[in-house]
Amino acid sequence: MAESKRYISQTELENHKKPGDLWISIQGKIYDVTEWSREHPGGALPLLNLAGQDATDAFVAYHPGLAWQYLDKFFTGYYLKDYSVSEVSKDFRKLAAEFSKIGLFEKKEHGTGILLCIIALLFSISVYGVLCSNSALVHLLSGALLGFSWIQSGWIGHDSGHYQVMSSRKFNRVAQILTGNCLAGISIGWWKWNHNAHHIACNSLEFDPDLQHMPIFAVSSKLFSSLTSYFYERKMNFDPIARFLVSYQHWTFYPVMCFARINLFAQSFLFLFSKRKVPNRGQEILGILVYWTWFPLLVSCLPNWGERLMFVVASFSVTGIQHVQFCLNHFSSSVYVGPPSGNNWFEKQTDGTLDIVCSSWMDWFHGGLQFQIEHHLFPRLPRCHLRKVSPFVQELCKKHNLQYDTASFWKANVMTIETLRSAALQARILSNPIPKNLVWEAVNTHG
Repeated sequence: MAESKRYISQTELENHKKPGDLWISIQGKIYDVTEWSREHPGGALPLLNLAGQDATDAFVAYHPGLAWQYLDKFFTGYYLKDYSVSEVSKDFRKLAAEFSKIGLFEKKEHGTGILLCIIALLFSISVYGVLCSNSALVHLLSGALLGFSWIQSGWIGHDSGHYQVMSSRKFNRVAQILTGNCLAGISIGWWKWNHNAHHIACNSLEFDPDLQHMPIFAVSSKLFSSLTSYFYERKMNFDPIARFLVSYQHWTFYPVMCFARINLFAQSFLFLFSKRKVPNRGQEILGILVYWTWFPLLVSCLPNWGERLMFVVASFSVTGIQHVQFCLNHFSSSVYVGPPSGNNWFEKQTDGTLDIVCSSWMDWFHGGLQFQIEHHLFPRLPRCHLRKVSPFVQELCKKHNLQYDTASFWKANVMTIETLRSAALQARILSNPIPKNLVWEAVNTHG
């Protein structure tokens, strides 16, 4: 006689969502991923953020078909009582299965190989310009070219954190360390840790690190309540200093973006020298040391301190374009307070994301981020296919009356500045201790 199934309620499942006790539901079956969280390639944070709830859609988005066979060893023997699937989730899973069936997740074409050659060319020209020319203008252009090489290396680092961009995991790792740690000075381990949290908790003010830029920026007045960052494990205090800086954030946004990579350097060091478990820590640190060897040496080859400063500012400022791009897709979209939800995962991804409308010949410039909605729904999908699947995603959103926001690159910039300006004005109004003047009022009242 077949053994009857054992069920637990949603309330009982929610009791298992703390470190040391992590349960999730996938297609109505309950899995204990407590021990697995220590070995999970995506880190423990995604499992912790989705623990105590259904995580089927996120699992489908992040894992290949082969991953399903490993679930059984985590099965608790329990099933979720009254488990049901929304029509949106049904259509999303069908779409993901169809993309998998026709091999879109495996067909990567040759984009990464071409991009590596372009990066090598840009880097070589930059070094040649520094070493073999006495012209200050050439040195300036060399700094700009180095910045462009960092942007393109950033796209490889981003993609390789989501899927295997090379022919094997070993070569994928080599590409990550070379383009991320060695060339750009950014820890690929930190990037994956940060970026996975962003994807799972897209536009949650408390759980998404990409919106937690206090005291410099605040995209919503909700942050004025001094919310807690569950990623950085600290309170984001809205104190007088934060309020003053936020009050002018629509003016400081682009200047700060020109030097935003300094924060990435700092985050990489803090991550690599922290007590947390860092896979391949030695490789990561060695790669960072390579960067901090060749870059200062290259700068020191310039004839004087004026040109050295000019070179560094030019390279950092050009790379700032990419930092702006990272912000455009989310800063002006819907935000929320609280943990991410697996039950409306599709809706949260589309609500918190914006696509950039551009011609196909500009895809190289945006690096796949122009189809940010598609990327968030199917993060394992190689960027060469994002334009192809966009009509299917639009059709699904239209069918279920879901938001599908798009804007041109310039319009997205305007929307971002408007979002920052709106929060800035609210910050000034709040208790209003900052002295006003007529010039400030005229500029901010009339734009």
